[in-house]
Amino acid sequence: MCLDASTWFYGRMTQERPHWAIATYQRHRLIIDALGVVALSAVLALLGFGRSWQTYSVLSGELPAWAPLITVVPAAVFMLTKHRAPWLSLAGAALLFVVDLLTIGGIGPLLVLLDVLWFAAFHASPQGRRRLLWGILLTAVLMAVGAIALGKTDISMAVLLGIQFGVIFATDYWWAVAMAHANELAELHRQRADDAAAEAERDRAEAVRQEREVMAKELHDVVAGHVLAMAIRAEAALSTQPETTTDRAALQAVRDAGIDAHAALRTMISVLRRGDGDVLPTPSLADLAGLVDDARRAGLEVEVSATDIAPLPAPLEQAVVRVVREALANCVRHASGAAVSVTLDDHNDNVRVRVLSQGGNAVTVHGYTGSGWGLSMLRERVDMMGGDFTAGPVAQGWAVEAVLPRAVAA
Repeated sequence: MCLDASTWFYGRMTQERPHWAIATYQRHRLIIDALGVVALSAVLALLGFGRSWQTYSVLSGELPAWAPLITVVPAAVFMLTKHRAPWLSLAGAALLFVVDLLTIGGIGPLLVLLDVLWFAAFHASPQGRRRLLWGILLTAVLMAVGAIALGKTDISMAVLLGIQFGVIFATDYWWAVAMAHANELAELHRQRADDAAAEAERDRAEAVRQEREVMAKELHDVVAGHVLAMAIRAEAALSTQPETTTDRAALQAVRDAGIDAHAALRTMISVLRRGDGDVLPTPSLADLAGLVDDARRAGLEVEVSATDIAPLPAPLEQAVVRVVREALANCVRHASGAAVSVTLDDHNDNVRVRVLSQGGNAVTVHGYTGSGWGLSMLRERVDMMGGDFTAGPVAQGWAVEAVLPRAVAA
């Protein structure tokens, strides 16, 4: 029992590689424990402690010094079988203890019983432990009654013997249960720590994913748009006869788009290096004029209608500007020279933004193929705000429309 508990405790409390002697003991502890109990019983017998419970012995006369080995050797076998059959081993150890108590009265069978009892209590279910506790209480009573029935002591001494055995078994039981509870508590804390670590890893992965999403959207909305606008304007200039005025205007547009793209990239790089601030300045309705001017310089005929609009919350302004920006960028790529109307109005408790293009021709840029991400990311933004998004051909041309609720955005 003691060796079992100390081995468990040692294994739990240290993570270092054990000494070779400890490692050897851990591999062969069942046999070593059993031989240790037999050896201890033999030594005690030689020292004259072979018959410790003569109050219960029904034998008379002297017994040979080696007599305690008669019961301790078979009892030690149950120390070897406790892992495979703990309850059967406990019953066998208890039976041999009773036989030894009524005959030889040695220490060894008691040690075996305590060892097997500890193991059974440690691994028992709550119901099994309750049964063991009632068994210990019943044993204490039977020990007192047995001492009285044998007539070798008075009632007070018999009660004392019953209490003595009850305390011995109860202490062994309590120690096993306490160690089991400590083990269960440690396992619970370990599981909670593992769960917390797993949750933290999931949160970290989700944060990384969301940040990558933000970066991807900003790169697409601003940087990719500017770079593609540069390519479109350069392609338009290259596809016509050289002309100083239009060529210089195209170069100026390319330069302006390059400067804007460079500023956006510098902002993103700064955020990535320092980890603070916004990826890009938050878009607002004040940016619509600049977006419209860029679209007009790219060859679109843009008209804007945004009258009688109540002030918008910042998230709603951002969504509106992004819808307009992506819709105009698509018009530049796929409907160059088109007539485009941008309408922003209140619609019940919602805000509606609509970009309608009519006419125009697609601009082919050598080496460029569209990804189709722009409209899909717009749909994701609008869906996240609880709005409705549509994009596709209509009777008048091609329309991109988003209806966004004011309440959710606020």
